[in-house]
Amino acid sequence: QVQLVESGGGSVQAGGSLRLSCAASGDTIRNHYMGWFRQAPGKEREGVAAVTRRGVPSYADSTKGRFTISKDDNKNTLYLEMNSLKPEDTGMYYCAANLKVVQFPLITDAYDQWGQGTQVTVSS
Repeated sequence: QVQLVESGGGSVQAGGSLRLSCAASGDTIRNHYMGWFRQAPGKEREGVAAVTRRGVPSYADSTKGRFTISKDDNKNTLYLEMNSLKPEDTGMYYCAANLKVVQFPLITDAYDQWGQGTQVTVSS
């Protein structure tokens, strides 16, 4: 199993940027489908962005054009570059992984390995 540890969260003003990292250990992310999810207080966890083993990204409509998912297989790390942040982007951000093929990469049930999360707060 792969262990995931997120970092890079923080508090920013609207319009600002943050870069989240997800460091993996125990296995290589090269073999995994990877995703970023977020959960705001009182809301369900939702998919933000995902990337296939070959590095093909997919995005939620709410983040398309503002967020960029990438990975460095050599560093065994997944990234999420977030620009033009909005207050509605506030939430706990989680990294997720699955060794198996993921048909719907932006749904939570597609993943079986999760990190503990990193908090992102965007103020207006």
